[in-house]
Amino acid sequence: MAEQIISEATVSLDVDAGNDPAAVITYLADSLGAAGRTSDPAELTRGALDREAKSATGLPGGIAIPHARAASVTDASLAMARLSQKVDFGAPDGPADLVFLIAAPEGGASEHMKLLSSLARALVRPDFVSALRAAPSDAAVIELVNEAIDPQAKPATSPATTEAATAATATATTTTKAAPAGGTPGEGAATGDRPRIVAITACPTGIAHTYMAADALKYAAERAGVEFAVETQGSSATTPFTRDTIADADAVIFATDVGVKGKERFHGKPVIASGVKRAINEPDAMIAEAVAAATNPHAAVVTAGDGDGAASDAPEGGVGLGKQLQQALMTGVSYMIPFVAAGGLLIALAFLPFLGGYEIANKTLDPDKALNDGQFIALHNSLWDLPAGGLGQYIGAVLFAVGGLAMSMLVPALAGYISFAIADRPGIAPGFVAGLVSVQVGASFIGGLIGGLIAGVVCLWISRLPLPQWARGLMPVVIIPLLGSLIIGVVLYMLLGKPLAWVTEKMTDGLNSMSGGSAVILGVVLGLMMCFDLGGPVNKAAYLFATTGLAVGSTAQLEIMAAVMCAGMVPPLAMALATVLRPGLFTEPERENGKAAWLLGASFISEGAIPFAAVDPLRVIPSMMAGGALSGALIMAFGVTQRAPHGGIFVFFTMNNWLLFLVSLVAGTVLSAVLVVAAKQWHRSRDALEVPAYDAVAA
Repeated sequence: MAEQIISEATVSLDVDAGNDPAAVITYLADSLGAAGRTSDPAELTRGALDREAKSATGLPGGIAIPHARAASVTDASLAMARLSQKVDFGAPDGPADLVFLIAAPEGGASEHMKLLSSLARALVRPDFVSALRAAPSDAAVIELVNEAIDPQAKPATSPATTEAATAATATATTTTKAAPAGGTPGEGAATGDRPRIVAITACPTGIAHTYMAADALKYAAERAGVEFAVETQGSSATTPFTRDTIADADAVIFATDVGVKGKERFHGKPVIASGVKRAINEPDAMIAEAVAAATNPHAAVVTAGDGDGAASDAPEGGVGLGKQLQQALMTGVSYMIPFVAAGGLLIALAFLPFLGGYEIANKTLDPDKALNDGQFIALHNSLWDLPAGGLGQYIGAVLFAVGGLAMSMLVPALAGYISFAIADRPGIAPGFVAGLVSVQVGASFIGGLIGGLIAGVVCLWISRLPLPQWARGLMPVVIIPLLGSLIIGVVLYMLLGKPLAWVTEKMTDGLNSMSGGSAVILGVVLGLMMCFDLGGPVNKAAYLFATTGLAVGSTAQLEIMAAVMCAGMVPPLAMALATVLRPGLFTEPERENGKAAWLLGASFISEGAIPFAAVDPLRVIPSMMAGGALSGALIMAFGVTQRAPHGGIFVFFTMNNWLLFLVSLVAGTVLSAVLVVAAKQWHRSRDALEVPAYDAVAA
């Protein structure tokens, strides 16, 4: 592949391609068009500029890598320009003079990302960048790029390449051997008294930034004369560090935007932590900080009891308190959702007419009290005394009882795993205790949220208490759970329980009293939240609000669940409908995604719209929010209730009026589909007018 992606026709050295990214991208797209790599340079230009608008592609060191997929691209291709006049692509250290345009066919997603990752990793190598700047000819650039993207395909060294490499050696400074990024951990064994640093790099997608950060740190370590090894926790297979590599390390760097896998392995090691972008932008500073931390007795360390749990110092070298709080809450929600799904769907199945029917929920209690007032215990005690109804009714009663027990674990699971996110495994037991106490005192999920946070912080504080070595082994299994549970139990029972219970009671009363306009406004807000980030934190917050209310079972809470489910189904269904109404506005992969979105939307999987929103967020997301708001408002206005936490159209039998639910869903879906089609049609008309202007600039 490497020999085919770049040619002399797509390399431009020391050219003036314009004074802004649009002009440079247009220039490079035109060169690909002239080389026969794309049949429509204007389409490729639009794609690259849309990508640029989402996130700047400038890298430190005067480099930029704009990229796009387009139907007009025939083969994965590169166009490169070495600019005589630098252009600002949004890099933190200034404008770029080396620009690569990566163009991939629409169906070549994996190939596109492989090119991006390989080229991005090469571009953090000082020798490679210096060689590009010193390359005397197009042929020299092609050989350098081909070898960087496909190192196994090493062409015979030409005089031009030799000259470029010699110039690179004169300008690049590398002093010691380090382990290859993502290679064999521990390679580059320590010699002499040089510091030994290990690093973990990980980004959410695990493709480009994971490996760019690894290589940036590796070369910074070489410049500093530091022994270095890195474990890349990315999309490729991860080779963990050996025990000896970790034991020999003087300090550890966590350059991650996600949780570190196996963090407890580094117990007791001085730690420098940040987001992955800092490792790319400031690798030398991070290596220097790690070296300093290795000899600083007051440096933050990864702490855990005998390696059985892990928690690092907060706020971990640059990871902000707000980000840590968000991660903890999202961890709690993600671990709670299986309890919601299992318990809620079991209860929904119990309501099937040929099993228990709705009377199962009210067998021993007032019919107006569903899922409330110790009903699960009463039902359990009366399982053997059910009226004549056959095996089906008995099975329904069992499903209802089991589902109710699972639902009763929502708040403890939420609190337990919030605490776990802060203090790791030693924090689980105190967190569950916080949730159980919150339920006992009536603080419900508000108490669980706050109690889980307090429990995690308390456990983290206890883990840092100076204890004799013989007592350290008792920390994760005895000392932290005991003291943590004691402290959080006392705090909730004696200080916070009643105030939080009062807040919960007032909120519940407020929801139950909602009617008319106030209920509709709540439906609008919930609909907007469900469609804002399609499975992200805002979406999950609305979902958490709805699902935790299922345990209460009041009419208002069941209406909220219906509004959340209906609004969450709108985005994928609307995008699926839009691809049918105006297929010409969508690419072939988008049309294929639209076919899958029908089922995803019908199943209440909002993430089915993410492929569309990621490509065109400014037109897709507002359109989805409008439809979600309409659906949420209609559900609340109609008074539709929903007893199941998930399932979409497949749990219609758990609704009090599935026909009105369907009316609300169709209304929101149609509105969103019409709006997104209109927005894309307008966008396409503007593109037709604007692209010639880019061509004129490039000319």
